Amino acid sequence: MERESLDVDVLVLGAGPAGLATAIRLRQILEAKGEEASVLVLEKGEEVGFHSLSGAVMDPRGMRELIPDFLGKGFPTEGIVVRDQIRFFTARNSIGVGERFLPRDLRNGGNHVVSLYRVVRWMKEQAEALGADVYPGFAGAEVLLGEGGAVAGVRMRDSGIDRKGEKKANFQAGMDVRAKVVVFAEGPRGSLSKDLTARARLDEGRNAQVYATGLKEVWEVPCDLAGSVVHTLGWPLDSSKYGGGWIYGMGGRRLSIGFVVGLDYGDPRFDPHEAFQRWKTHPFVADLLEGGTLLRYGAKTIPEGGYFAMPRLYGDGFVLVGDAGGFLNARRLKGIHLAIKSGMLAAEAIAEALAAKDFSAARLRRYEDLFEVSWAKEELWSCRNFRQAFSPGLWPGILRAGLQLLLGGRILSARLTSKIDPAHYRRLDGSPAPARIPFDGKRTFDKLTDVFHSGTVHEEDQPAHLQVLDPKVCAERCEKEYGNPCQHFCPAKVYEWIEGRLRINAANCVHCKTCDVADPYQVIRWVVPEGGGGPKYVDL
Repeated sequence: MERESLDVDVLVLGAGPAGLATAIRLRQILEAKGEEASVLVLEKGEEVGFHSLSGAVMDPRGMRELIPDFLGKGFPTEGIVVRDQIRFFTARNSIGVGERFLPRDLRNGGNHVVSLYRVVRWMKEQAEALGADVYPGFAGAEVLLGEGGAVAGVRMRDSGIDRKGEKKANFQAGMDVRAKVVVFAEGPRGSLSKDLTARARLDEGRNAQVYATGLKEVWEVPCDLAGSVVHTLGWPLDSSKYGGGWIYGMGGRRLSIGFVVGLDYGDPRFDPHEAFQRWKTHPFVADLLEGGTLLRYGAKTIPEGGYFAMPRLYGDGFVLVGDAGGFLNARRLKGIHLAIKSGMLAAEAIAEALAAKDFSAARLRRYEDLFEVSWAKEELWSCRNFRQAFSPGLWPGILRAGLQLLLGGRILSARLTSKIDPAHYRRLDGSPAPARIPFDGKRTFDKLTDVFHSGTVHEEDQPAHLQVLDPKVCAERCEKEYGNPCQHFCPAKVYEWIEGRLRINAANCVHCKTCDVADPYQVIRWVVPEGGGGPKYVDL
């Protein structure tokens, strides 16, 4: 099959904060040196920002380093945090702790509430102004290898193939984009970086990466809470589960609310989406939403394993940045500033490699060396055992996390280990299924209603991008042993069990990757759909 081919110097896969920061910083360095190299950023979403879930609190440190006058250049902030607290929920009440009494590492005063959709669209403009090319609607389907197994580029997914695998009239073969260096900025559990990690053994000697699923809604409410930040612990989670909620006041009387749950929860019948909807019935949250309107919904996985779970960040012809490299501080629930810094460090190493015309692992190791002496390493090192400290449960975890704060990240063991999230599942014991709340359609919503508010659109006549590698396992083992947890953990009702058979509603998929992480037998494989398919997290 003939394919078009394009050669560039540097290919960046993913137009999120990490990928765009890589492009911006690399073009800055090249411009300062009077050198030239082509930088191409490809994004699988139909438009840049469509797959960047809106509403976040951003530490400005990374952005300030990347573009010192970012506010003067029209950076789209929703406001600076002026009120900050953590609240512990019981079923009907809550107890708050204000910023004054929080450890410095957990304070948000001075941080920016942002719409990530708007942030990455602004970053795209900065990258293009510096000479980078940014093209949305291109989904990377396969890593191209060159001499000695070095990464040599990426093949885009074919389009115009029907669900039976036959070519349609509009068939178009995916382009081969070849590059001297490929930057994997796919976000958490990216399909290409996942395969590359296994092939190149990038996780050898590291902790297993552990994940959480974050579910988010954006509301328009009667009151103006701009600059307010609330994080919650406790109800509706019991003490065996890790997670909590957040409420971020945005401009235009909008609220970003969400709920995050560690995927090591163990109960195969637990439903994170249902827990999120239940959380919204708490009087504290319900009062804020009274008279409000749901605008947007979305979900994504979050890599929480910390420093010891970060893969090797480089290899022959490639680097990993952002969530793909595990750049997230689980203690602060923040990653934008770290993603930006990872892109900047990668860009510096790539610029040196371009100058030396050497794209080997030995040369690109410079990226990891730069990381090891950066403030990003210092920050991640300080919370290196944080997530693992909660493995015995909430209350022991709070105690151990507190000790880590006092001891600079140290605890009784220098390195707490972890295992993959589905290894925590407990087999069904015959107990009745947990009760679910009814959805009122005003404050609480079923999954399909929420998916509608994600703007998700896929070409339905295409091969399913959610592949079950061994369907017999689902029917013959998983149903009996775990009750098919995919129908519960998926926040988009992609998986349904009807009369003992699995139905995959791939068109519902919001690209969160929870199924790829949480499947107990690891037989579900998430691959990219046709370019442009997926959610549209635009702001209203």
